[in-house]
Amino acid sequence: MNFAMKSIAVNTYNTGARCLFVSILLVLTGCALPSPPARYATYDFGPGLLSAPAANRLAPLGPLAVAEIEVQPALDSTAVLYRLAYADAQKLQPYTLARWSMTPAQLIRQRLKEQLAQRRALLNPGEGGPEGAPSPPTLRIELEEFSQLFEAPGTSVGLLRLRATLVRPSPSGDKLLAQRSVIVQRPATGADAPGGVRALTAAADAAVQALDEWLAQVAP
Repeated sequence: MNFAMKSIAVNTYNTGARCLFVSILLVLTGCALPSPPARYATYDFGPGLLSAPAANRLAPLGPLAVAEIEVQPALDSTAVLYRLAYADAQKLQPYTLARWSMTPAQLIRQRLKEQLAQRRALLNPGEGGPEGAPSPPTLRIELEEFSQLFEAPGTSVGLLRLRATLVRPSPSGDKLLAQRSVIVQRPATGADAPGGVRALTAAADAAVQALDEWLAQVAP
């Protein structure tokens, strides 16, 4: 082999070695780079009313104070929760990449006030009604369950359970006017977070409708 051929062979070997080294370096560098953080999907109950109802659609009802919804610690977060009833019904689990925009208690109270405000003035507890009128009744709600319940691996429902209490505040203490428990189940269209969110939203809307109708009877 003459000198020129040896030079070509050496150059070819060096070029190949450099390419191999660069390729290995790129692979190692890529492995060392941190993966981009996973993005949460954020959900709420949808846009709600898209237009104001007609002013004379329904007879106006008396003012009502709506307290913040009380909730057990396990539900006091933005996690979208589910239970596997066929495995361990007592274990609440969160979806890893799904979150509510607010806590379920806040979302339900927002939806409830939106519904009730169509027929009555809404106040916060402690706020007075019209001058000279007695204090308006106060609605208190305890949210006891709000999760996607899997009865089988591919079958689930959105389950909501709450207790509503209507009281009349007075200097001597609150007077109980009425109390009601509401339990709603709505089927989920998918065995995943989006399916659970849709089912829980439907359950919340049904519960709000039931409370509105009940309040129209006990607090006209």
